[in-house]
Amino acid sequence: MITLRHHVLTIVAVFLALAAGIVLGGGPLSDVGATVATAGKDEDAPPAGASPQAGYNEAFLSAVGPSMIGGRLADRSVAVVTVPGADERIVTALADGIAAAGGTVSARYSLTDDLVDPAQKSLVDTLGSQLLTQQAKGAVAPEASTYDRIGQLLGLAVASKAAEGEDVNGKARGIVDAISGAGLLTKPDKVSQRSPLVLLVLGTDADDDGSDAILAGLAEGLAAQATGVVVAGTTADGASGQLGRLRGDPAAAAVASVDGTDTTAGRVATIVTLQRSLGNQGGSYGASGSDGPLPLG
Repeated sequence: MITLRHHVLTIVAVFLALAAGIVLGGGPLSDVGATVATAGKDEDAPPAGASPQAGYNEAFLSAVGPSMIGGRLADRSVAVVTVPGADERIVTALADGIAAAGGTVSARYSLTDDLVDPAQKSLVDTLGSQLLTQQAKGAVAPEASTYDRIGQLLGLAVASKAAEGEDVNGKARGIVDAISGAGLLTKPDKVSQRSPLVLLVLGTDADDDGSDAILAGLAEGLAAQATGVVVAGTTADGASGQLGRLRGDPAAAAVASVDGTDTTAGRVATIVTLQRSLGNQGGSYGASGSDGPLPLG
């Protein structure tokens, strides 16, 4: 039986699709632009030349967004991992959205240029091998590839399979300290919890096979240690962008993905997808998502 809740979600999904720029009879909203604002706060005025429909969609979503996401992440924490070049305004807006949904950001970890540089693979491989022997025997598959392994090690340190999360232990601190000490990661001063959810926020698209393979390995590795992983990118990252290419990689089956974080619609969809990832992995959502603008149900 189709419930009233399903009808409401379907209607909201239509508005999300419009705001994300999907063609729904009225034409694509390609001039929406990056309106990076937090859930529940007033949006900036739409960019010059934006259609009245685009401005209305952003205003509508700003109004309904808090009620859509409120309580969805209650008593849950999220570890935020950013790729070099991630837009700080978007990262802040996503963190504010997590808070508006009742959740907390346990910590932010910033990958450095060296970690995602194919030319530094030898360094990443050597460090991963050492940490596997010293800190992660039995917890990380010895046959894992270079970036899958470093992703699993990072996941072991920042994430948890327990829905309520787990305390940070000595092993976790040792792994994070080693990766940051090698110049591959920037870590916060103090972290008390490993989180069930990981939000991996994309940055600069190098647009080459080596970088794509690194992202796929890291995402798959993180997913092996977390309850759920969501990879999030801008509208440009979807379709033929880096997120779009990741979606074509077998590694994408282990993670959920959302594009459109430069819009209110995309950020709402990211929060809803994080909630879904507590019980269901995978899924392609957002402006170019093959599974729709956001999870329903």
